[in-house]
Amino acid sequence: MTSGKTSDGPKGSGYTYADAGVSIAAGNALVKAIAPLAKATARPGATSELGGFGGFFDPKAAGYVDPLRVAANDGVGTKLKLAIEHDRHDSVGIDLVAMCVNDLIVQGAEPLFFLDYFATGKLENGVAERVVAGIAEGCKMAGCALIGGETAEMPGMYAPGDYDLAGFCVGAVERGEQLTGDKVAPGDVLIGLASSGVHSNGYSLVRRLAADKDWKLNRPALFDQDQLLIDALVAPTRIYVASLLPLIRGGAINALAHITGGGLLENIPRILPDGAHAVVDADLWPQPRLMAFLQAQGQIEPEEMARTFNCGVGMVLAVAADKVAEVTAQLESAGETVVNVGRIEAGEKGCTVRGSVETWSAKSDWSATHLG
Repeated sequence: MTSGKTSDGPKGSGYTYADAGVSIAAGNALVKAIAPLAKATARPGATSELGGFGGFFDPKAAGYVDPLRVAANDGVGTKLKLAIEHDRHDSVGIDLVAMCVNDLIVQGAEPLFFLDYFATGKLENGVAERVVAGIAEGCKMAGCALIGGETAEMPGMYAPGDYDLAGFCVGAVERGEQLTGDKVAPGDVLIGLASSGVHSNGYSLVRRLAADKDWKLNRPALFDQDQLLIDALVAPTRIYVASLLPLIRGGAINALAHITGGGLLENIPRILPDGAHAVVDADLWPQPRLMAFLQAQGQIEPEEMARTFNCGVGMVLAVAADKVAEVTAQLESAGETVVNVGRIEAGEKGCTVRGSVETWSAKSDWSATHLG
């Protein structure tokens, strides 16, 4: 026999999703707010509107005849914690796109479309919209369409105010034009494109230093009085797609390495064939002041810098010696800062980064090698 009481539900009524902490209305409002942002990224091949169960893309409409599809996914890592703690939500979306599209361009692929995943405990539309606006901006910079995504509100999964991001991007390259590293040969020159800061790797160490050294992040940086330290640290990852794509299609580049986790030392070997060894000479370009600051604050050895941070170089190109002047001129006209970083020699597949005394604050000549 039942008593007729419904004491399990709130106030004696049935449960709702809102009682569990999920707001369907907030989710719908966010979709409505970001729809114009996504529409602004439209490009040939992208035909669908937000709100469906998936997004369509037509490679033929994008001009491809026999394309290989190339996919990449990534996140932003603990850089998000700095953004969240210091209300810097506007540029982490650019970071998210950059980490994916830069991984596509190194394979010769043009980024075509992007989808994002935003997860939080309680949806705060003001924050979410700022993040997605950054994602849309990154997509416009990379020339790819934001055709969909997922916003997940999951009470109990995240601390108040926290959120996480993931991105997924698909690109295309005509069959036979992909970059695989097979063209790299001894005698090639290594050209570096300047980074815009720490990019999106190494932030667990950055945050550890900030805590241990009690950095005043909302004060001017010691190395740049015109910029707050927090703004230097969260500067968005540079997107290299627009400047590199014409050179790739012109056959001027033998290989590309996106300098992410593992630094120069561990990323360059990923593009090398057997019998090719990359020698990176740190004497060839000036250490950015932000990198010098991080190194000094952490008393980080040069070898550790080479495998942790980009050290001022966000992308490395392997180029035949007779094409270096032409490639450099085109990149500089596209707005890139170009530096010579080394060369390819005959030897075991891998990379050596070396420098002289005083380079990267070294007390003596130094080198670090990664094979594989």
